[in-house]
Amino acid sequence: MFASSSYKNIDNGDYEVTEEDELAAIDYELRQIECECQKLTDRKKVLIDRKQKLKDNALLKKSYSLAKKNWNTENFSWSTSLKRSLIDVFKIDRLRPLQLQTMNAFLSNEDIILVMPTGGGKSLCYQLPAVISKGITIVVSPLVALMEDQLYGLHRLKVNAMMLNSKAPKEDVKTIMMGLIDNKSDLRLVYVTPEYMAKSNRFMSKLQKAFEMKRLDRFAIDEVHCCSQWGHDFRPDYKFLGILKTMFPGIPILGLTATAPAKIIVDVQKMLDIQGCLVLRASFNRPNLFYEVRRKLSDKDKCTEMIVNLLKNRFSGKSGIIYTTTIKESEQLKADLRGHGLKVGCYHAMLEAEHRTKVYSKWITGEYQAVVATIAFGLGIDKPDVRFVIHHCISKSMENFYQESGRAGRDGKKSTCILLYRLMDVFKLSTMVFQDKVGLQNLYKILAYCLDRTSCRRSLIATHFEETWTKSDCKEMCDHCLKSQQKKELDIGPYCRHLYQIIANAAQGEQKLTPLKLIDAWYNKGAAALRVAGVPTPKFPREIGEAIVGHLLINGYLQEDFHFSAYSTLTYVKKGPKSGLALANDHKIIVEMMDH
Repeated sequence: MFASSSYKNIDNGDYEVTEEDELAAIDYELRQIECECQKLTDRKKVLIDRKQKLKDNALLKKSYSLAKKNWNTENFSWSTSLKRSLIDVFKIDRLRPLQLQTMNAFLSNEDIILVMPTGGGKSLCYQLPAVISKGITIVVSPLVALMEDQLYGLHRLKVNAMMLNSKAPKEDVKTIMMGLIDNKSDLRLVYVTPEYMAKSNRFMSKLQKAFEMKRLDRFAIDEVHCCSQWGHDFRPDYKFLGILKTMFPGIPILGLTATAPAKIIVDVQKMLDIQGCLVLRASFNRPNLFYEVRRKLSDKDKCTEMIVNLLKNRFSGKSGIIYTTTIKESEQLKADLRGHGLKVGCYHAMLEAEHRTKVYSKWITGEYQAVVATIAFGLGIDKPDVRFVIHHCISKSMENFYQESGRAGRDGKKSTCILLYRLMDVFKLSTMVFQDKVGLQNLYKILAYCLDRTSCRRSLIATHFEETWTKSDCKEMCDHCLKSQQKKELDIGPYCRHLYQIIANAAQGEQKLTPLKLIDAWYNKGAAALRVAGVPTPKFPREIGEAIVGHLLINGYLQEDFHFSAYSTLTYVKKGPKSGLALANDHKIIVEMMDH
């Protein structure tokens, strides 16, 4: 009768512990050790991050001390000329915060990194000094669209500026190469992609000649965060720019970005060999922008109807941008919106330059209410009266989201930024970014922003950019502050263990689970073989279920598992690094959810 027992009866009435019981005890102790190891790993990460931040802060002290010098004066030899050209050439009567400081320092041959929000007026900081100088300013930019937009504006002001990239017409290339070394040329700005600089020996040779002739005045590097591997848009060809200080000693560099935490600023300074340079940083708060996150409906037609309703009612007669993930999506959404009688254009990298210019002109003049543009291509458009930006899909990072939404309200008037969020879109993007050094980390931060159901949107943005804004700074200019939701804390630990059971069951059948199949199996749908009888079907809506999976993903309880196929990259879901903690029945995973 004791054959299946864990204990063995001994003559004196005592029981001896069997091997089975000892194995169970060892397993229990191993789980406890695993939990302790995970806690120590988490603590180690916190300490390493803190140590790096302290090091970065020490390196930045020199930069910020330079900023204490009074650059905000009109007592420089160029001040009169600067003011005259501001009014006569650019038709602007006053400068925005930090513009004068940046220009005075740049004209004083200081190296500078300027961190200023989208719409803050970064481009004027190198355009105006270029106009009052006799030599050439080289502007390095990663976006052809941005360069085209700036050239369009400069040509209207009758400023001689040109652009070099792989598709530049031969005549333009010839004119620029000659202009670089012609003392009589009135060419003031040359816009160039980093890839062109890295690959064109002819251009670099002419640049050296211009330097020897003292015709090379300064370098402006737009989107300078692309230099850093820690940046959200790292571009390998930006590494080439590290030779500028060696090749052109004494020529000042102005690095410009809308988004750069301390870690990236330090990394960029090292890469460009301008350690300890002047760093000027404006606040990230755009008080005129209203931030809103909406659930993206899974039904394509209903999602389109929601956007149509916004454009025909809330944004009737107003100009805007709608961001999509892929070229195919942008073309499809344009067609769908036109099918509802809306005047919209499409703007992406595969369009012919002539067609792209036509779309741009129709949007600028108001013939098109909105442009549908790909996130990957970006839209470097300085249109002041953009009243709305709609993200049809989430961005790849908080930095991207901030910059893209920042295209709205450049004239300072109230504008709206709506992000349409759906968990499955995250997995579309994760296969695109997981090979980047911080790609997934950045993507999960924007996922966390979407999943937060209670915090002020502004405070979340501020925290990400190492600033502190209070709820009063928002002034009800986000969906949460405008209408506070009833919230409650929920322990999602039990649901995590249910999902582990589904994952374990699939593994026994040698199957991998896509995110969709995992959630389907949890809700007792999809393939019968993937369902687990002992796992109860959730009583809450699928929206909540997806939010729970999102929380488990960003907190390390679940993990994406990427695999290459012949035609694409696939993502599956497996237990995350914190699974050892979660498997303990007493382990709680507390998240804030809306009260349903």
